[in-house]
Amino acid sequence: MSDAVTAVRRGAGLFVREGRGLIVVRGGDRVRWLNGMITNDVATLAPGPERSGCHALLLTPIGRIVAELHVLLRPDAFWLETEREAVAPARARLEKLLIADDVTLADESDRFARLGIEGPRAVEIVAAAADDGSGLAGLASDACADLRAAGADVVAFASGWSGEPALQLLVPREAEAAVRQALAAAGTGRELVEADASVLETLRIEAGVPRFGAELSEEVLPPEARLDRAISYTKGCYTGQEIIARMRSRGNVSHLLVGLAFDGPPLPARGDAITADGRAIGEVTSAALSPAAGAIALGFVRRGHDAPGTRVELAGRGAEVRALPFVAPGAARPGA
Repeated sequence: MSDAVTAVRRGAGLFVREGRGLIVVRGGDRVRWLNGMITNDVATLAPGPERSGCHALLLTPIGRIVAELHVLLRPDAFWLETEREAVAPARARLEKLLIADDVTLADESDRFARLGIEGPRAVEIVAAAADDGSGLAGLASDACADLRAAGADVVAFASGWSGEPALQLLVPREAEAAVRQALAAAGTGRELVEADASVLETLRIEAGVPRFGAELSEEVLPPEARLDRAISYTKGCYTGQEIIARMRSRGNVSHLLVGLAFDGPPLPARGDAITADGRAIGEVTSAALSPAAGAIALGFVRRGHDAPGTRVELAGRGAEVRALPFVAPGAARPGA
């Protein structure tokens, strides 16, 4: 697996993302209504390469994370791309907040196959696989573009988990095999490798990117996971906004997501205690054996123990808090 991790950071990796889901929001009131539901400002989205999508969160009234969302602006709808396991609870919570609004919600997770291309040559490969890849030029983070590839209409958006340049592709189910073949052909000579979920998980942990079901859950507040990018502090109210605004104004985050490095395997398990001076100060959420950074983990620790270089104990061994990411984008490229 270590060779595949390094190969993705040198060229690109193709990942099948069957664990992803999609909620589609339609109706004449969708802009106003959705803007009052989630953390980012969907009213400012506009077609084109600059801001046709955004990263956002759906929260409980007390500010806890129900779902992490990639919001895509479509001609007649918003697409909320998220973990498949978050689709049902997110949709149920949103439907409870529909009163007399002209809004409909649909789970369309099965409508698309999901492919991810991550790595420094990701955009180049997708552009080469498309009939016309010019729509990818200058595509901003989280923005989306429509492509034709292998005779199919594909929606691409700029987001990923490795910290490297990345595109996620929503492909009609019936066209998945043809699009994968087109991507593989475009990747010939461009260092494309087909990789599995364990490779992407190692890349994600190296990049310090939190994931729903690991670092993100209804036990976590967004500032604890360092998710300011998913929050608008200038728009109007949304569910959970009062708590988030109060935390920002008072600076009273009690736990923070950090990186941890320790000496060799075995890797700690999710939920293992992180201690200092014999007292529990947090717990591990994810761990991996990185070819570049060694045995590493992500976890939450109490404020005061979050500075890089802080020594802690983890599963009976010494460990050190590290700044994130563990591996900077482009670190595996020749000459980097």
